[in-house]
Amino acid sequence: MKNIKNLFIEKSIHLFLLISVSITILTTLAVIVLLGKESIAFFSEVSIISFLFGTNWSPLIEPQSFGVLPLVCGTMWIVFGSVIFAVPVGLLVAVYLSEYASDKVKSFLKPILELLAGIPTVVYGYFALTFITPLMKWFNPEIEVFNAASGAIVVGIMILPMIASLCDDAFSAVPSSIKQGGYALGANTFEVIKDILIPATKSRIGAATVLAVSRAIGETMAVTLAAGATARLTGDPFGSIQTMTAYIVQVTMGDAPAGGVEYLSSFAVGTLLFLMTLVMNIIGNQWVFKSRIRVV
Repeated sequence: MKNIKNLFIEKSIHLFLLISVSITILTTLAVIVLLGKESIAFFSEVSIISFLFGTNWSPLIEPQSFGVLPLVCGTMWIVFGSVIFAVPVGLLVAVYLSEYASDKVKSFLKPILELLAGIPTVVYGYFALTFITPLMKWFNPEIEVFNAASGAIVVGIMILPMIASLCDDAFSAVPSSIKQGGYALGANTFEVIKDILIPATKSRIGAATVLAVSRAIGETMAVTLAAGATARLTGDPFGSIQTMTAYIVQVTMGDAPAGGVEYLSSFAVGTLLFLMTLVMNIIGNQWVFKSRIRVV
């Protein structure tokens, strides 16, 4: 009787897990089908070559132009700017929490750090408008109110807790005997961190960076408020830009009639964003996998 009960529980758990996985797969397939269907309708009216390589994006005004490179440029400004800010700072925070902070200090600082992840993104956007941008304009009054640098910094602040927390967990997972072996050989704390701790956890640091980039590339509200809505191909980080997600929001708020080519363009942009994220995750996973092999 007991064996029958255990078997029933095991089968129930297996069925529940199978249903959960199936829902995930079906949801992903539904998103792909929806994006693909609407994107095909869009590309039946707009050349895919002009879409991918065009340098002018103005789908809502005449004459219409659907070159997506300005949106891609704006997105990359936010992604690379936020990662350049968040990865070094997050790594330093993780090193301090793991190797230098006392248990009392760590128990106080880490919850505060993780609390940043719970702040609504729209609040970060207003923080950029009311603090980061005025602070930047204090140094250079010619900086525009909406600019890429402000958006990148605020997104960097948003992804900082993720990087710091994941890297700290990775450092904590390194066996203390390995670090103690370094100290026994005469290494100081900095040398142990540089030559033992970071090389031993570089695959997890890479995974944290990939997750942070995924968060940054999909951020919407904070970027919309901080960076503006001017789609242009520019190398100036202090000018207004528009990201791919910000444009999708603009269209879905009613700036384009449903069913028109302007409306369909948001699905084409969403498909491109989906593919960019997919390729980035594949490359990141391959890098993490190869790093683990080298460590072993």
